[in-house]
Amino acid sequence: MSKHTPMMQQYLKIKAAHQDAFLFFRLGDFYEMFFDDAIHASRELEITLTKRDSGQKEAIPMCGVPYHSADNYIKILISKGYKVAICEQVEDPKEAKGVVKREVVQMITPGTVMETTMLNEKENNYIASLSHFNDGSFVIAYNDLSTGENALVLIEQGWSAVVHELYNRHIKEIVISSNLPEHMQDELKNTLNIILSFQDDTTFNAEYRTLCEALDDERFMQAFSRLLNYIQDTQKRSLDHLQPAQPIVLKDYLSLDMYSKRNLELTETIMKKQRQGSLLWVLDKTVTAMGSRLLKKWLERPLIHQYKIEQRLDLVEGLLEGFMERDTLRHLLKDIYDLERLAGRISFGNVNARDLLQLKQSLQKIPHIKIVLKEFPNEKVQQLGDKLNYPTSVVELLENSLTQDPPVTIKEGNLIKDGYHDQLDIYRDASRNGKQWIAELEKQEKEQTGIKSLKIGYNRVFGYYIEVSKANLHVLPEGRYERKQTLTNAERFITPELKEKEQLILDAEDKSIELEYELFLDIRNQIKSYIKEIQQLAEHVSEIDVLQSFATVSEANHYSRPSFSEHKVSIQNARHPVVEQVMKDEMYVPNDVIMDANRRMLLITGPNMSGKSTYMRQLALIAIMGQVGCFVPCEKAELTIFDQIFTRIGAADDLVSGKSTFMVEMLEAKHALTHASDKSLILLDEIGRGTSTYDGMALAQAIVEYIHNQIGAKTLFATHYHELTDLENSLSSLQNIHVKAEEYEGKVIFLHQIEDGPADKSYGIHVAKLADLPHILIERASFILEDLEKANEPTSGQLSLFGIAEHAVKEKPDKGTGKSEALVKELTELELFDMTPMDAMNALYRLQKMIK
Repeated sequence: MSKHTPMMQQYLKIKAAHQDAFLFFRLGDFYEMFFDDAIHASRELEITLTKRDSGQKEAIPMCGVPYHSADNYIKILISKGYKVAICEQVEDPKEAKGVVKREVVQMITPGTVMETTMLNEKENNYIASLSHFNDGSFVIAYNDLSTGENALVLIEQGWSAVVHELYNRHIKEIVISSNLPEHMQDELKNTLNIILSFQDDTTFNAEYRTLCEALDDERFMQAFSRLLNYIQDTQKRSLDHLQPAQPIVLKDYLSLDMYSKRNLELTETIMKKQRQGSLLWVLDKTVTAMGSRLLKKWLERPLIHQYKIEQRLDLVEGLLEGFMERDTLRHLLKDIYDLERLAGRISFGNVNARDLLQLKQSLQKIPHIKIVLKEFPNEKVQQLGDKLNYPTSVVELLENSLTQDPPVTIKEGNLIKDGYHDQLDIYRDASRNGKQWIAELEKQEKEQTGIKSLKIGYNRVFGYYIEVSKANLHVLPEGRYERKQTLTNAERFITPELKEKEQLILDAEDKSIELEYELFLDIRNQIKSYIKEIQQLAEHVSEIDVLQSFATVSEANHYSRPSFSEHKVSIQNARHPVVEQVMKDEMYVPNDVIMDANRRMLLITGPNMSGKSTYMRQLALIAIMGQVGCFVPCEKAELTIFDQIFTRIGAADDLVSGKSTFMVEMLEAKHALTHASDKSLILLDEIGRGTSTYDGMALAQAIVEYIHNQIGAKTLFATHYHELTDLENSLSSLQNIHVKAEEYEGKVIFLHQIEDGPADKSYGIHVAKLADLPHILIERASFILEDLEKANEPTSGQLSLFGIAEHAVKEKPDKGTGKSEALVKELTELELFDMTPMDAMNALYRLQKMIK
């Protein structure tokens, strides 16, 4: 078998070092792919698969994309979770001996995208690294390469806490050690759908010392080094825009596990995974891309320190006081481009002249923003302008250097203004005078020959020429015109004078374009020295944008400023911030929420569709809104500051992991019961519905008692088990409330009003009527319900583990008194208050087996 050609050998060698990426191999004006890359890329990109001779018996698969439109194809691959290695020629073909030398100059991965067209302007594009240490702790290092942001989180609560943290940050790619346990890798890939990359080198690079000044933990240094080494290895260029790493102390923020973030639909809806319909959608009235990203980060990490919350609320209140000023501020902010990502692209080296004009125009708006902030009546808002410092020398440089309408590319010329550089002006003068000379020559030749159709033209292949139609060739004087090209109806000529001037003009144009490119790179490098100042400015502008967004949405939707107390929650006419927006023309029914030390648990009963879940969610969303520093949807609110929020709302199988609805329910309940404190908020909806009636009621009651007696968290517990309402008599801090409904002419009317006390009935069959189930089915269900109600089921006093088991024994008297006595003995030995819900379920299962 013959060997591959030298070029293909080069390809195979480079591909061997980049097995996990599509290799875009530059050949002339195309990026080519071969073998499996070609087969897979042709399918993913929907491009033609061809073949190429490579010195083998059979031709090899090949496909390619034009280099000038490669970004569009790369974007498609990246969006599908692939990596792309860009392989370019790194030597002049004229000087090459043999095959032109090629190298991978950049790896583009889902977590290291820099091109604007591949990024969502309203979301950060995070890559992370995960490091696992012998003491059982983990460190996650975060980076957004497009903005330069770096952060680290230490997690000492085990693997489950790692999963929740990563879920909440929406990571595109995670860098891990090849030794990370396989089950952890599987969960990252399958449960969190994160792309894995590997980096075992955690050697600290002294080049990054300034980025690590805030890190005093060796674990942080190792995790951060893993991430930075991976980024450096893949990007192979300057990373001057990276910002110092900031440790995130999780206890300084309200903790939201992945169940709560999903169930509360904070940043995206459960069903469609989109912004519209989420809390973020309601609150986002920002007008800059970086402000929108900051708002999302604030929502994901609400504050827990009251003085920080009050600082934000003071500023929102101050912005509300100046309606006209705020409107002017919003218009000015709209003219601010994405300073964070512009700074990143300047450092990264993929910025063009139009990007720099956006930077200039943005910086020119800052003095106007400072002025309008000073016009607000609120002193704290006025002080926001004091932080808005910007490099005026950058504005001066760009104003003096760049043309007002430069091309997209930076190698075509027309970037630099006249008068900026003396040598460039000389080249341009030569080029412009040369073109004027050409115009005069054309006029002169027409007069001398008498050929009115004679013209002087130019193309890149033949240069300048004199074109004469064949009908006029006989008029031309002999000896002076040298034939250059023959066309169908004309001949093209050159004269000694034209030839001489052509060289002068073309040399001047080529040198002009080359010099402009060099000058542009110099301008870009000058601006790089101001990256930190631009990033600090971006941070302050983003914060102002989020605060004005809070003020704007608070005014538009009639929100109120919350106050805070140690133990009390008192909200008058609370509304669900998202539901009231979705309802539009329909009237939303507000409700009060009252909770204190003597009313920590509210047991909510009422029919389906009556609004129990909405009532529960609106409390959590109001708490989150208050703790991010926004006004809240109600007439008046006194809130307590929660350390954690846990939700068990809705039911769904986790088929991928092989978990039933009931198991998912139990796992989410367990997570809340294991981690909640007396400063937490717990929302539990329909616990126990996924199993048999007695199992479900037993678990529901045991969970209520455990939270009440062992945790002390403020809790909303919605249930259809009306028997649980008797718990109000035995649990001092539990109170029954219900969603009011009325029956009228055989139909149920949902009033959506919360009142004290238990619901009188569930109206389940009425809801079935609303769902338009067959009439004969409804009649049969009503008949069965009447029979069941006559059957005198066990009373609520039997709804303990002992009561349920005793009832079961009475149903089977033939098993004998000996077994009953053993059952009673085992029941009396159970320490109910020391049992988790899962322990209770196991105990109940064991007792049931004894009975059977």
